[in-house]
Amino acid sequence: MDSRVRHQQSGTAEPAGGIPPSGVSNAPPVADRVLERALGKQIRLLRRDLDLSIADLAGAAGISTGMMSKIENGQISPSLATLQSLSSALSVSLSSLFASFEEHQNCSYVASGQGVTIDRRGTKVGHVYQLLGHVMDGDIEVEPYLITLKEKSAPFTGFQHSGVEFIYMIDGEVSYRHGSGLYHLRSGDALLFDSTALHGPEEILTDPARYLSIIIYPRRQA
Repeated sequence: MDSRVRHQQSGTAEPAGGIPPSGVSNAPPVADRVLERALGKQIRLLRRDLDLSIADLAGAAGISTGMMSKIENGQISPSLATLQSLSSALSVSLSSLFASFEEHQNCSYVASGQGVTIDRRGTKVGHVYQLLGHVMDGDIEVEPYLITLKEKSAPFTGFQHSGVEFIYMIDGEVSYRHGSGLYHLRSGDALLFDSTALHGPEEILTDPARYLSIIIYPRRQA
């Protein structure tokens, strides 16, 4: 029997022209609606801050309660006119409705062993710096480094910069200077300090030694 006939008899023949069977949608799955879900979450937060019900906001924006519910649940993509009506009803700017999505997008991923090796002041004395990420916007700069002190690395306690610094010892041991304090850091030890004071490894006790250094300081205004 012809294969096409067998498909028809079993009820599995594909509709002509690639049109999906009745009840099947070509719309992207809900899991893919990243922008819509972030937008709905932000609108819900703003509505609750004003102590409004879904019906209250829907009425003020001139849309149905059902549509309002779908927007908050990220199930539909509202038109620009609808978003403008919602921003007006919430007394916020249109751009603020996308704040949750913008925050979600500010993400930096670096795979294992893929940190960018860069030059800093300690590079001249053998310290190896791998930058593990970067914050793209906001009011602060965050610089996470994996620092390795190898065989020919020399102690250096002349680091000084704005902000605060967090150190987490991964492997090895160092004697770390911060101002007038001296700290013997071993694997698992942590140190958080004001980085405007002079600081740095005063003695490298094992070879090699590795630690995570996270520097946080105000972003420079252009």
